[in-house]
Amino acid sequence: MVGLLDLVQKTMTTPHPLDRYLELVRPTLTRRSMRAKITHVRRSAVGSVTLTLEPARQWSGHVAGQYVQIGVVIDGVRHTRCYSPVNAEGRRDRHIELTVKAHPHGLVSNHLHENAIPGMVVDLEPAAGVFHLPEPRPEQIVLISGGSGITPVLSMLRTLANEGHRGRILFLHYNRSPEWVPHRQELEAIAMQHSNVRIEFRYPETVRGHAKFGHDELESLAPWFPTAQTYLCGPPGLMAAVRTVYEAEQLGDRLHSEEFTLTTAVVDPADAEGKVTFSDSGVVAENTGESLLEQAESAGLNPEYGCRMGICFSCTAVKRSGCTRNLRTGELDGDPDQPIQICINAPVGDVDLAL
Repeated sequence: MVGLLDLVQKTMTTPHPLDRYLELVRPTLTRRSMRAKITHVRRSAVGSVTLTLEPARQWSGHVAGQYVQIGVVIDGVRHTRCYSPVNAEGRRDRHIELTVKAHPHGLVSNHLHENAIPGMVVDLEPAAGVFHLPEPRPEQIVLISGGSGITPVLSMLRTLANEGHRGRILFLHYNRSPEWVPHRQELEAIAMQHSNVRIEFRYPETVRGHAKFGHDELESLAPWFPTAQTYLCGPPGLMAAVRTVYEAEQLGDRLHSEEFTLTTAVVDPADAEGKVTFSDSGVVAENTGESLLEQAESAGLNPEYGCRMGICFSCTAVKRSGCTRNLRTGELDGDPDQPIQICINAPVGDVDLAL
């Protein structure tokens, strides 16, 4: 079938590729890429927007906790970002529900928050990611989130509720205030309908007693947490606090986490040394200490990227020579001819990148 379509494309659709003609029939109908149409837009929580997407037929669904990569065109330039579906896995109508928080400097998130309307079409990649509920389901589960980190664990909770999971579940979420919590009413309804589910909200800016996560609070909410599997997603401070508790209890193997923010050490440009050679493009630039992605963009290049935080692997390029530092772990890598994610690696001295 693909061979026939290739023949049609070559002989009958010149000068445009087949997808250009398919788009005239239906915007989400393309041969090689997948797209989705926004069918509903809801702005019920402060600072975020919830989008319902109708994907093309190629969509095969997601596992609760995974993310999808979507692409939007802003001022003629295509930008991609990663978001976790908030709907339960196995949705019958195959639609995808995304809740997007508008970050202060988030180009795509602010564009969607301000401009998303029903009928808008976005690019869509298959679901991916290892942060998801396992099979079989754990008997006892703790879900901890903060801010926009609520999205993957909400999908987990919805899935467990739909499946009639009978084990104990704690859902603990941190946010600025009740108005900032997306899907808050639904969460409260789940707790009322399922006696095994406990929903707890914490608002650090308004309730000082809950400003800091600690062992005592977790013990009071779920004294059974040492025997549970815990899933965590949120800002760096919250994640560090939770990890500290679990490491102290020697429960690191029971804690599973996903990061949607890139926490890096600030590098003084005066301390950066060497040059970055983008050998495929014939461009050489002074090392500024920033990520290789940022330095490539500053040098006038347009490398492919997605999440910009080391999740989606869209920005992988081969480092031909030199040493790089992983901005998430601090680890150094001096091996030549290695594929690296340029959004989370910075050069240490001279580096040659196949870009």
